[in-house]
Amino acid sequence: MSTLPSPVKFGTDGWRGIIADDFTYANVRVAARAIALYVLNHEDPGTGVCIGYDTRFGSKSFARVVALVLAEAGIHVSLASDITPTPALSYAVRERKAAGGVMITSSHNPAEWNGVKYKASYGGSGSPSIIARIETYLDQPLPAAETPAAIEEVDFNPDYIAAIERFVDLDAIRASGYRFLIDTMYGAGRGVISGIFDRAKIPCVAIRSEINPAFPGINPEPILPHIAETQRAVVAEKCDAGLITDGDADRIGAVDEHGNVVDAHKIFSILLYWLLERKGWEGDITRAFNTTKMLDRIAKKYGRTLHEHGIGFKYVCDLMLEKNILIGGEESGGVGISRHLPERDGLLNSLLLANVMADEKKTLGQLVAALQAEFGEHHYGRVDMHITEEIKQDAIARARGGLESIAGLPVLKMETLDGIKFFLDNTSDPTCAAGANRAESWLLLRASGTEPLLRVYCESCSPRSVDRILKAAQEFVLNR
Repeated sequence: MSTLPSPVKFGTDGWRGIIADDFTYANVRVAARAIALYVLNHEDPGTGVCIGYDTRFGSKSFARVVALVLAEAGIHVSLASDITPTPALSYAVRERKAAGGVMITSSHNPAEWNGVKYKASYGGSGSPSIIARIETYLDQPLPAAETPAAIEEVDFNPDYIAAIERFVDLDAIRASGYRFLIDTMYGAGRGVISGIFDRAKIPCVAIRSEINPAFPGINPEPILPHIAETQRAVVAEKCDAGLITDGDADRIGAVDEHGNVVDAHKIFSILLYWLLERKGWEGDITRAFNTTKMLDRIAKKYGRTLHEHGIGFKYVCDLMLEKNILIGGEESGGVGISRHLPERDGLLNSLLLANVMADEKKTLGQLVAALQAEFGEHHYGRVDMHITEEIKQDAIARARGGLESIAGLPVLKMETLDGIKFFLDNTSDPTCAAGANRAESWLLLRASGTEPLLRVYCESCSPRSVDRILKAAQEFVLNR
């Protein structure tokens, strides 16, 4: 009788699966054994491993299973005593000089999913080489230690909260008089920012902060349509901004005082501009292939080097470990500041947005308007096309052959760093403002490597232009 290999596959940031389908206790033990073998063979197991968990169904018990596997292998475990945001777990790993960390979470995925993230000793996601090594140990036996190690319960949150409080100027935020809506989307960030603001006497209103593993009516991802409730609440509660974190609180979303969504590109740009203009901190900038070119314009103004890289925060983390990087980020709301951690942190970035508002004496909407006025109108859109594998591959093959125009706009050049990206000549686009300050127009087609899905990204100089280009791209994909 043959033994089938387990379905556990570690991707960029770990392994995810559907609860009770492939995400089972048995398979979590497989993942835990692989992590234990990696730590025993490549790290100092004497420094132990930190384990945290989010608000998802079964997360606490899955974390306990991982702890038992590691302890039986002789690895000391510091196990979270309470729900823990992912950046808090990463902070604990680094500050405790642990061999690594394990986070039980499926981040922004739907409620039926859960996952295992691995965090390296430097306090960020395991590098591709680390994850590859972990995968080599899948389905290998794990010898039991002569004496099991201890499992110590620890609350990781207080030290992390104190660290992000020190990072911002709470007195300035309080003095600004601004009022904030805090939406943690039923996730692991619950109570963190609202608790900080309450202690600092900063006006705020918290929504969706209760524990509800069903994430009723939403996926815990800080984008539309899942933040429609945030839009309504910001206006109803007369707040100056809405600050949103995803299921494990490493990604950020935001809504301005009028209920308009402020996308991750604008958030990244606001933070970058403030760090350069107000703080004057040194360092380069990184951005993913699918993020706004406004960042390039800001970097150029301040004479900073900008590194463009593939899609995924692993590239940001790798550069932060290799170079003097000030800030780096990606399209999905993951932004990291190296003075804090080589890690995404939606909670810190939420506090920093409030700090920027206080320093600039502008609401979130006014901050966006000021950026657009100085660096040109930049607007963004994305469509996820769930299509057959055949249609997906056909579209990519035709795109790779090159296009002369899209939505009536001539193609200037094509780039293939991560997907197929077309830069368009928008000088004839009547929806864009005249002048040299208009944003570049680009379209990116990126095929999923694991499912019949094609992601289509676009940035251009007006919302109507974005809509036209995205519509033309969809017609191109489907018109075989």
